[in-house]
Amino acid sequence: MKLVKYAAVVLAASLSAVALTASAQVMVGGAPMYSSKDIIDNAVNSKDHTTLVAAVKAAGLVETLKGAGPFTVFAPVNAGFAALPAGTVDSLLKPENKAALTKVLTYHVVAGKMDSAALSKAIDAGGGKAMLTAVSGGMLTATKSGSAIMVADESGGVAKVTIPDVVQSNGVIHVVDKVLLPK
Repeated sequence: MKLVKYAAVVLAASLSAVALTASAQVMVGGAPMYSSKDIIDNAVNSKDHTTLVAAVKAAGLVETLKGAGPFTVFAPVNAGFAALPAGTVDSLLKPENKAALTKVLTYHVVAGKMDSAALSKAIDAGGGKAMLTAVSGGMLTATKSGSAIMVADESGGVAKVTIPDVVQSNGVIHVVDKVLLPK
């Protein structure tokens, strides 16, 4: 009888731990990311993505990224934008450069929902690399470096996925440390 009670207590504790883990939110930029919210409604709360959010607003892509999707977004942090050559971000944010800004931003978006397991499977199936077509029409190349997923752009830049699988109501965000640039 004691064994049955012990087993019941262990089972209850295990289920409680699973429930707590399932309800825990991924934190990005000091803010919880809620799977019930869309990409924009989560991104605006991340202090690490203020430049990205400003750029999305300037490009007029807010409604698109609030849409049904699903989307896979490789979301560069502010430090990634800051690492671009001096004046690049300011130039892209000018109204006359909206088309170029839109191309850069949509280069970070892939149609469909690809979590890290799907990306890893595609990389393995591709013999070590997965070719991803961005919404902009450009190509991204996903590879692995140890357990990390890396994303290379057409210009030779490589971004590391620093926070994978930030699930959204309309897709998934993978936080990356660099801005990806199309040709």
